[in-house]
Order: sequence, then structure tokens, then C-alpha cells
Amino acid sequence: MSATHALPDLPYSNDALEPYIIAEIMRLHHDKHHKAYVDALNAAEKNYARATTPKERIALQSALRFNGGGHINHSLFWKNLTPAPDGTHIKGNGGILNDGPFKEAIKHDFGSVEDFIKEFNATTLAIQGSGWGWLAWNPKTTVLEVVTTPNQDPLLTHVPIIGIDVWEHAYYLQYFNARAAYLEKIWNVINWEEGEKRYNDAVSGSKL
Repeated sequence: MSATHALPDLPYSNDALEPYIIAEIMRLHHDKHHKAYVDALNAAEKNYARATTPKERIALQSALRFNGGGHINHSLFWKNLTPAPDGTHIKGNGGILNDGPFKEAIKHDFGSVEDFIKEFNATTLAIQGSGWGWLAWNPKTTVLEVVTTPNQDPLLTHVPIIGIDVWEHAYYLQYFNARAAYLEKIWNVINWEEGEKRYNDAVSGSKL
């Protein structure tokens, strides 16, 4: 096991998601929080490689899961976002879900796109403490589902399609303790094209 993980670059500037996510949140979230997970994961993997007993390896599992999950989740999260059509600085296609198999699957499994977002927001809002909300594909039932994971746990039972971070560091500087308002606004910068790509890869059997 080698420590080779690196902080990925954002696919846009820090202010690209304004007015829905301010630049200072993006700077701190990516440059500080995500980097901390990467650094801690590399350190944990180095310690694991040096460990000589089962007890030492077991003691490192928590750090590997937490920081490894933080790195995996955030690397997906940045791709899940893109500037909105009414962006303050940059105009993009955030929040636009094009017609096609992905949209039809959401309508089939949730009733409508609006019903999906309502279920997603209610389920994710109910997370106690910190965690993640996911639109995910269940490989056993081959349907889309809303699931949550606590803390930085990675999603292991499903294929993640869209993930939203509800740790307070993702929104507090702008939305304070109003997680519901953050969840309502973030759909304006959701990169549905990335979600569609991940969905198509999942149903085709590609390894994500």
C-alpha cells in the first residue's frame, strides 16, 4: 500500500458556483478540508505499510475509512457541481436535466424529478450530525434510490450517481444552520450531465 493520493483540482474557479455556493466556502472546503483528508489518508497508509501486527493494522482501520471516504466522496462531489445558467461570474448548465434514459429512470423510480428532489432533501435533511445524501443505483434491484451515509463513510452498497455533502463546512459560512435552504439551493448547481454519465456507466456494468 503506497501513499500516492493527491488533491484533485477543482474543475472550475472558487467563485464559479456563486450565488449558490460562495467562493470562500469552496476555497476552505476544497483547499483545507479535502486536503486534510488526503494528507491524513496518505499518513494512515504509510503507517499501515509499516505495521507488523494485526492489532496495529486494525487500529488504523478507522483512519483509513474516515479519510479514505472523505477523499473519495469529495472527489465525486466536485464533479457533481457546475455553474448555474444565472451564475454570478460564470454561466453554465447547472441544474439542467436533459431528456433521456437517466431522466426517465428518475421519473420511473420516484414518480417525477420534483418528487425525487423532495425525497432526497427530506431524507438528507434528517441526517443526524454530519454525512452525505446520495442518489444511487442499486445493482441488486437495478433501481435508483436515495440513501445516506454517516460522517465520511463511502457508499459501498450502491453505485453513487449524485452525492451532496451536508457537513456544516459545506454550507455554514453562507447558510448558517439552515441546512434545508442549502439543500434547496444546491440543485441550481448540480451537474446532471455528470450524474447521467455515472448512471449510464452503472447500468452498462462499467466499474466506478
